[in-house]
Amino acid sequence: MENELNVVGQRLPMHDAAAKAKGTAQFTDDLTFPGMLHGRILRSPLAHAKILRIDTSKAEKLPGVKGVVTGQDIPDRLYGIVPKARDEYALARDKVRYIGDDVAAVCAIAPEIAEEAIELIKVDYEELPAVFDPFESKKDGAPVIHEGIKNNTSFAIKKEFGDVKKAFAESDAIFEDTFFSQAVNHAPLEPHAAIAQYDPLKGEVTIWSSTQIPFFLRRNLSNTLQIPESRVRVIKPKVGGGFGQKIDMFAKDFCAAWFAMHLGKPVKFIYDREEVFISTRQRHPMYITVKTGMKKDGTILAQKFQSYADGGAYNSTAPTMMALSCFFLMIPYKVPNLFYEGYHVYTNKPVGGAMRGHGIPQARFAVERQLDLMAGRLGLDPAEIRLKNSIHAGEPHSAGFVINTCGFSESVKKAADAIGWKEKRGKLPFGRGVGLAGASFPSGVSNMSHISSGAVVQVGQDGAVNVLSGAADIGQGAETVISQIVAEELGVLLEDIRITAADTGITPLDPGTFGSGVTVRAGNAARLAALEAKEKLFEFVAEKLEANPEDLIAKNREIFVKGSPGTVMTIKDAIKGYQYADLPMPIVGRGSWMAPTDEPTTLFEQDGNFAPNYSFMTQAAEIEVDLVTGQVKLLRMVTAHDCGRPINPMLVEGQLEGSVVGGMGQALYEDVIVEKGQVMNPSFLDYGFPTFLEMPQIETIGVETDDPIGPFGAKEAGEGTQLSPAPAIVNAIYDAIGVDFMELPVTPEKILKAMEEKGK
Repeated sequence: MENELNVVGQRLPMHDAAAKAKGTAQFTDDLTFPGMLHGRILRSPLAHAKILRIDTSKAEKLPGVKGVVTGQDIPDRLYGIVPKARDEYALARDKVRYIGDDVAAVCAIAPEIAEEAIELIKVDYEELPAVFDPFESKKDGAPVIHEGIKNNTSFAIKKEFGDVKKAFAESDAIFEDTFFSQAVNHAPLEPHAAIAQYDPLKGEVTIWSSTQIPFFLRRNLSNTLQIPESRVRVIKPKVGGGFGQKIDMFAKDFCAAWFAMHLGKPVKFIYDREEVFISTRQRHPMYITVKTGMKKDGTILAQKFQSYADGGAYNSTAPTMMALSCFFLMIPYKVPNLFYEGYHVYTNKPVGGAMRGHGIPQARFAVERQLDLMAGRLGLDPAEIRLKNSIHAGEPHSAGFVINTCGFSESVKKAADAIGWKEKRGKLPFGRGVGLAGASFPSGVSNMSHISSGAVVQVGQDGAVNVLSGAADIGQGAETVISQIVAEELGVLLEDIRITAADTGITPLDPGTFGSGVTVRAGNAARLAALEAKEKLFEFVAEKLEANPEDLIAKNREIFVKGSPGTVMTIKDAIKGYQYADLPMPIVGRGSWMAPTDEPTTLFEQDGNFAPNYSFMTQAAEIEVDLVTGQVKLLRMVTAHDCGRPINPMLVEGQLEGSVVGGMGQALYEDVIVEKGQVMNPSFLDYGFPTFLEMPQIETIGVETDDPIGPFGAKEAGEGTQLSPAPAIVNAIYDAIGVDFMELPVTPEKILKAMEEKGK
């Protein structure tokens, strides 16, 4: 009983759940300051053009306007979320590269005045030829989107593991197929927002921003404003969803800070929904050709991939996205020989960036669809093919991954059993079917040297605990999970914890929320900080209880001796005694954690362990196709997920359910429609994502593996689940109507057309 966990593993509500339910939680747009000004951004109406002249005189004369800024007024500094891929200005300087590009900004005493002023700015453009297709953009003679970038290819990666040519020669069956995944918008309920305030005495700008990565935003603001990082403070209020779209710095951040510094007034920028769709980020459209060689029994011998990502006008996270799409073809299946060739290509379209899964969903759609195709061609069971090729913990890995724990094969079995695979696959009435797909995802990445997560834990006189963490909670419950980890380590209850997070002025450094690394990175840092604080208290208590410090256990606000539960002291009495012994209060512990990494840290040129640990998952879907309308209804989705040991099972379930619906949207509904560079459906009304009415029955199944790297055995939970719902659904559609689909989304129109062509 002594080793049982008390807080970790409990289904506890998020610490800010009540505030959100009551509407008292403060998001960026809820904040207001005396004398606050309001900003708006002028955006390009052209997909590709030189900026010849900007006349702001009429806007400046409009009553209520306090400031106007253009790209010529700001420092000539490129920025980007990935340092080696910087290619954006905070405002366009010499030319625009997509419809919606940031051209100028205005701030005024009211939003309506700022909006009117924007319309008074006159821009003279010289329109340039534009290109909207990555294959056309890559050709010689295509319009040059960024000078000096050959064939508009901003990033390319080629990797080979093993001997692919030899493995193909030894294969019994070789098949090649091409797949396409569409552009998808993150559609967070909270639009992007920023408020900045300037202190002229300190020379410090403070910005409240709906950001996922406060410390990266600080770095980019420092670079573009040309002021030291120590003079930039970024505070993250509550964030109403990010999913990767709020990783980058945007014009709203820079312009709010710029105007605040130059006018001495607080300035707020809020994007409207159309701006979120057009001028932030989206999932990359990707074309992938897969060639796979197998033995007759379904054993994978070799795979060859050629991938083209339509990056839109700028890089954003291009190198990381392409690396992820490459390396995670090596997992969750054993692929001893693999060749990957990937290209990130500029087009004059909205910008691709990080979105849940970050380049892997597109690759998994191709892999998981082709596995089913090959199973059919070889007369094998798709579930059995996945089991046969499953990775297992401790096995050598072709790319150098270190797999300490792996519950993938168990996840396949559990998902298949729960959906009724043996009873239903190929046996349901025409129009009904089941399908499954597998995936794996990292708990953060290991190639980010010099960026650690830090935490400070302070134990006060009354036993209350204050935690400082740089982690950015964007709705997933990071602050709650970190608090549970600290509470468990100190032996207190969750209600004893107060956490302050994501404020670059007072909290320790943290990479932010991306790549599902928060629980492992920030959780480990918080646990180390709690351990240090506990060790100080234990040294004092051990003397009083006449025991060794290593024999003490803290639980339920008490400290007792291992094996002697009657020898006990309450934590409150222990702290009181500690203080009366004239030992320094509060008791402070500090912790810092970084995933093990080697130098150089790039995986683009070398192999190596990509992440501290890896989660594994399988989704199984049951669908029904309306044979008259072509509409697909997802009836049920089972998700079996190996997330190590869940810190909070209820929050894990919420993450899994959200990812299932996100993957369902990509499979059946969502598509950013772009015609000649113009987004045609930039609204919730027209975009067409699933609502509560389309929600399937969702069953979540835990596969616990107790990982040695994660805090209390935890691994990633949630983001990885968005990788495989789409192929599971499309595989189920084949089972239902006998038609294979190679591109997303699978709309009713496509289904009716395919059934007509097949005579079904």
